[in-house]
Amino acid sequence: MTLDRLSIPFERAGVAGTVDVEVGVNDDPAAYGCPECARGFPWCRATVEPPARGYADALGWIQLVDWEQAGEGFLIDPFAPLGEVSHPFGFFGFAPTMFDAPHTDRPLHDSDFIAHSFLCGLGPEPLGSRFEADAILGFSWGFHVRGGEFEIDGPAPLGPEAWDVHLAYLHESHPRWTFLPNLGG
Repeated sequence: MTLDRLSIPFERAGVAGTVDVEVGVNDDPAAYGCPECARGFPWCRATVEPPARGYADALGWIQLVDWEQAGEGFLIDPFAPLGEVSHPFGFFGFAPTMFDAPHTDRPLHDSDFIAHSFLCGLGPEPLGSRFEADAILGFSWGFHVRGGEFEIDGPAPLGPEAWDVHLAYLHESHPRWTFLPNLGG
């Protein structure tokens, strides 16, 4: 199995950490909890180190995806088994792992899937009463299909402008939430 890897260092609440990202080909759909039609598509896993110590490590992953199978332009990629939720996170917890294995049972001849995945905190006061999300870091990953052949793209780090580009949409889709600008800032 071929894996593409990326490690992204960060600092949160005065503690250094790392996000390790792996992107690979789904050659065993059952092992990833996917239907057989997911074979050949990529999967992505991002893990946070060190493990959580407390509320300052309450983090979430906001992933936005641009794929014509889902709609037009970048949209929040929810964790579908949870149904509609009132927050923007696909995954949330203490040092949460982000996992995605996109797939479709529709034939793909020419298609592009681009994901922007952001590790976020709950703002400067994680136990406050305000609904805030501040992006700590981000990376992109995805795939292109041409003539039925897959080419995996990424993972690659995203700069601060990538988060800021999504702010208007995030505010519109989750008006109760404040999305702080400046990735990592």
